[in-house]
Amino acid sequence: MWTLQDAKNRFSAVVEAALAGVPQEVSRRGRPAVVVLSLDEYYRLLSGARDGRGSFAEHLLAFPGEAGERIEVKPRDVDF
Repeated sequence: MWTLQDAKNRFSAVVEAALAGVPQEVSRRGRPAVVVLSLDEYYRLLSGARDGRGSFAEHLLAFPGEAGERIEVKPRDVDF
């Protein structure tokens, strides 16, 4: 893991290692902060996240309860 200062001073080495397929972790104030990775790896991860996600309609239909079951909602009183 690189400290932020070392990563700034040796940014070319950080980028080269990431391009070689080794994600580079960078810490700030002693705590892990970011990861530098290649663009190809980023797009691979992004694609995997999108592929595993269903549509919004599928998300709504996955809510507990029987299909077509509606919850009765009572309107609240409003004073004008």
